[in-house]
Amino acid sequence: MNERFANGRQFLLREGRLLERRLFATCFEGASGQGVLDALRGYANDDGGFGYALEPDKRCPASLPLDVEGALAAMATAGAADPDLIRRACDYLVGVTTDGAVPLAFPVIEGYPRAEHFSEWTYEPGLNPTAGLAGLLYKLGVDHPWLPAAAAYCWKQIDTAELPTDAHALREILVFLEHTPERDRAAAAAADVRAALDRASWFRLDPADPEYGVSPLAIAPTADSPWRALFGEDVIQGHLDRLERDQQDDGGWPITWEPPGRAARLEWRGVVTLESLRTLVSYGRLDPAR
Repeated sequence: MNERFANGRQFLLREGRLLERRLFATCFEGASGQGVLDALRGYANDDGGFGYALEPDKRCPASLPLDVEGALAAMATAGAADPDLIRRACDYLVGVTTDGAVPLAFPVIEGYPRAEHFSEWTYEPGLNPTAGLAGLLYKLGVDHPWLPAAAAYCWKQIDTAELPTDAHALREILVFLEHTPERDRAAAAAADVRAALDRASWFRLDPADPEYGVSPLAIAPTADSPWRALFGEDVIQGHLDRLERDQQDDGGWPITWEPPGRAARLEWRGVVTLESLRTLVSYGRLDPAR
């Protein structure tokens, strides 16, 4: 096994959550995606949503749309879907939707430790996370009444409103555009989103920029991503060089923001380490077998 890959694996086995360990086993060791679904059930609530810090920056047990997005993303990564879990999660989304959109979180998080960036702005329904949720549901082949209404909201915002000025929201739009069945419409819209990225806050085009932000590899995390073509190949390779250099002596990758505690930091490092390994393997920078 490649030494750098093996070091990342050891970090996950030593420090990662059960969910990331299950995802690693599914992505790289031939394990069934059923283990990922089993791990996700531990984050599910009776209302159909997901909580319990599935997204580690808020330690709230209550269901939040952001945690539903995390659950869907894990299923998509594992290539495994539980129809009942998804149906109940979509039913939950129906109950918290306003005019087709959901927010990231709700004020209930204020009773629990959370990162400073979780504040009132996260309570406003918007493309982040509605577009990402809709895109993941399309990817998972879901048929539920919440999806057409959410997609209509997304298209209305993309077609008639000014695009967001935050790179996180633009990345969510690109998840939606990657998986919507309206392919010609998506291709046309992607060019506008790419132009908006250059003006967006938190976008980090320069691989030498040490600050937190959304990089091209966050938008095109795999070599076959349709959004790889939005960036010059020199930019992609520069960010891959940076990603390789960022691996720490303990085998994991660092994070560039302040989480609410030590447990959250380790959980996030597990998430980021798995993402980094998957990206480097996909782009041919790491070969697990050598």
